[in-house]
Amino acid sequence: MASIGTTMMFGREANSLGTLRIKSTAFSLSPSGGVLLLQANLRATSMKVSQTTLNVTGEKQLKILDRREKEFDLIADTFVLGKVEKDSRIFSENYTIRSYDMGPNHAATIQTLMNLLQETVLGHFRSMGIMKDGLGSTPEMSAKNLIWILSKTHVVVDRYPTWNDVVRVETWFIPSGKNFLGIEWIIYDSKTEQILTRASSKLMMMNKETRKLSEWPEGVRREFEPQFIDSLLLDKDNSRLPKLDHSKMEFVRNGLTPRWNDLDINQHVNNVKYVGMMLESVPISFLESHEIYDITMEYRRECAMDDVLQSLTSFCHETTDQCFHLLRAECGAVVVRGKTKWRPKHAKN
Repeated sequence: MASIGTTMMFGREANSLGTLRIKSTAFSLSPSGGVLLLQANLRATSMKVSQTTLNVTGEKQLKILDRREKEFDLIADTFVLGKVEKDSRIFSENYTIRSYDMGPNHAATIQTLMNLLQETVLGHFRSMGIMKDGLGSTPEMSAKNLIWILSKTHVVVDRYPTWNDVVRVETWFIPSGKNFLGIEWIIYDSKTEQILTRASSKLMMMNKETRKLSEWPEGVRREFEPQFIDSLLLDKDNSRLPKLDHSKMEFVRNGLTPRWNDLDINQHVNNVKYVGMMLESVPISFLESHEIYDITMEYRRECAMDDVLQSLTSFCHETTDQCFHLLRAECGAVVVRGKTKWRPKHAKN
């Protein structure tokens, strides 16, 4: 079979005058055993090279390069791994919502959003250059065997993203008393810049070995003070959720046991996993017709893989779109106390 001739570009260079010179070389493509072999005879005696010099004026060349640079930025921005915004204290990261991030509502779940919050704040720790080991432990914390534990989380969802949406998560630290580290987030639709979610959390320090709470060492405070932003998106009322009488809760689900994959690197149940356990006692008929738009969770104690939990839910007497929740250990100790607000699935946000 006759070979098929073609011309391919293999290099380019700019001369001293700023013109762009593109070199092209003729190659021979021929099928051999069903496979096309690219034959390039580099010997000067047998190789016939046809070169074409393309001269482009300086003005046109700059326009081409500028356009290509903008196109590259547009493509690359979608896949950015994480960056610090103009205010170096604000960190942002982009995520694409995948099919496995969605639930029965054909949108991202509340657990998906909370996982994005957690991942972004860890990226912030990494960008600050102070993450030593564990989930955001600083060098000073690591030296004193301290780790972070989550005390409270509040998330308000204006709209849930759906499959293939690209969202941008921004996060920063706020001062929150002597013993807490405050964190805030905003999730945006990266195309429209619409705010999808606002969230805040409080962290406390615990000794990794004794499992006792610890006050902030002065060295740790010095590590964080340059990063603080005086802001308050949510939780203007910092009061705790009301105590609940488990005997009066309407819906109960017994025998919930954490699995190995529910544990984090500190060997206790990851905070996001509690959400699913907490919702186990919500009636399926209500889950089918409603979605969470506001969730507050207070974490009271750790939970290990061998613990057996009880999930309890009650609707608020004043309104049918608000629920109170308890996660209790078999011994009766409260693990998580929660409050959720709901809206019909098809209601406009």
